[in-house]
Amino acid sequence: MSSSELSSTTKERSRAPSRAGVGRPPGAFRIGDPISGRSFFLIAVAVFALLFAVWWVATITGWVKPIFLPSPGAVWAKMMELAVDGTLWTDAGISIYRMLVGFLIASALAIPIGIMIGCFKTWEAAIEPFVDFVRYMPVVAFVPLTILWAGTSDIQKFVIIFIGTFFQQVLMVMDSVKRVPTDFVGLGRTLGMSETRILRRIVLPSALPGIWDTLRISLGWAWTWLVLAELVAATSGLGYRIVVSQRYFQTQTIIGYILLLGLLGLITDQSMKALERIFFRYAARH
Repeated sequence: MSSSELSSTTKERSRAPSRAGVGRPPGAFRIGDPISGRSFFLIAVAVFALLFAVWWVATITGWVKPIFLPSPGAVWAKMMELAVDGTLWTDAGISIYRMLVGFLIASALAIPIGIMIGCFKTWEAAIEPFVDFVRYMPVVAFVPLTILWAGTSDIQKFVIIFIGTFFQQVLMVMDSVKRVPTDFVGLGRTLGMSETRILRRIVLPSALPGIWDTLRISLGWAWTWLVLAELVAATSGLGYRIVVSQRYFQTQTIIGYILLLGLLGLITDQSMKALERIFFRYAARH
């Protein structure tokens, strides 16, 4: 076989896998296959509908006693009652305020520190080991101390959210910065750009989508630590209302508030995903 024939055969074989995939419909178990936005939405709604149906059947048939799991109708009626008298909106507003303040304080400090230690090895040596040391300390263990330091005020909630999110955020931001290809930085130096300009024009645009993902993920942690703080030491908020309801066996309120927390988390998460597509179109992932 001549070299030209061998080259032709090799090219034919290299094209074979791509041809095999042409014309195939997207599969549920084919890695990386895209689906339309409409299909995504319908599948997501179908999953929620299925879970709701299982819940409804389990309660309407008596498989689970109402004291353990009230029916969807009972939960809805209780939530409407709390909404009408203003309790629901007051609790939700207080918790959202606490979560946002604690999360924004942590993020405002974590992002610049994470960028700094991701870019400069000297600062990484000075800061990263300490951050690693603290992040393995259980946040729950700080709850008694924060109550001692700040009582049951909002400051105590801010501190718990800060401890639970800041140290994780720093390391995740650092990793996002380190994933910027070194060739990009080298190109900037070749073009005579200063270190500050390389950071502003090359490193940050490349790392920002990853940093945004870090914020989206850590926002879920902020909700978790907020509820923990309110469950243990609070006189208002969603977590506080769950504890009070548990004392009086008001399972409808407990389930309703847990579902509300899930809904709030879903709304914030999907909002950040939508904003990511707007802010970082240059790094769109398909």
